[in-house]
Amino acid sequence: MIKLTVLYQEPADPEAFREHYLNVHSPLVRALPGLDKFEVAFAAPGPDGSKPPFHLVSELWFPDAATFGAAMQTPEGAALAADTPNVASTPSTSVITEIV
Repeated sequence: MIKLTVLYQEPADPEAFREHYLNVHSPLVRALPGLDKFEVAFAAPGPDGSKPPFHLVSELWFPDAATFGAAMQTPEGAALAADTPNVASTPSTSVITEIV
């Protein structure tokens, strides 16, 4: 199992980012062939009210690296890549992991 985790920092306009991410970007992710699971989580303050280090965490799960790579080469993957600049203005960190 391969998981892509993307951690987004606080955007300049959190409401506009949320609107675009949930209503435009997420449907593009969900359309990727071979995607097993997709989760989006907005970070909450710590127990002491401290600001979280990230604004949003998204996780994309694929059965294996080949499926993940192939998905990104499809028209759906191209559509997702074309929309990425619309969310990439918010700094992010991506990590690809293998679930064992």
